[in-house]
Amino acid sequence: MARNTGPTCRLCRRVGEKLFLKGDRCFTPMCAVDRRRQPPGERHLRRPRVSDRGIQLKEKQKARFTYGVLERQFRRYFERAQNSPGATGDALLQFLERRLDNVVFRLDIAESRAQARQLVNHGHITIGGRKVSIPSYQVKEGEAIGWKESSQAREFSKALAASMPRKSVPTWLTIDTKDLIGQVNHLPQPDEIDNTIDTRMIVEYYSK
Repeated sequence: MARNTGPTCRLCRRVGEKLFLKGDRCFTPMCAVDRRRQPPGERHLRRPRVSDRGIQLKEKQKARFTYGVLERQFRRYFERAQNSPGATGDALLQFLERRLDNVVFRLDIAESRAQARQLVNHGHITIGGRKVSIPSYQVKEGEAIGWKESSQAREFSKALAASMPRKSVPTWLTIDTKDLIGQVNHLPQPDEIDNTIDTRMIVEYYSK
């Protein structure tokens, strides 16, 4: 399975803002964006002017880094969004939000999307009582997301349950913090998605 194995904090420094890729660490003084504001790479005395194309690329990369998606898969999401009814940008965000690893993160079961992806890959997460180990699985309205029965007794799942709630759960989802079972109430709408991604820039980037 392809994934980004490089330093996570460099991704935030590259786009110049926090993407909250490392969970609670991003809220501490150890956050790399707070400690080193400049982007990674060679230093320049004069800051180069960023073109319109560069601004669009930065927004596309920010979306990719946030959801942990590689370029080819992100392009496929965009092509599916183009063929979907409604605004392309809204459909793109909905596809990204419906990824199982993102839903596990949004339900507060994991501290970060990377941790959620690992939980899914290792077979700890179920949908409707059946194990699903595909992070890119697209959840559907009415589906229930929970822990595999044998995983509930493990120390790390107990520790996660004891530390909840850590963050608020979006309105399109609900979570039973006692049994750690989440529910997809409905598909996410644009005003229910909490991020700072400008999808208009992404649409413009791929339209050229």
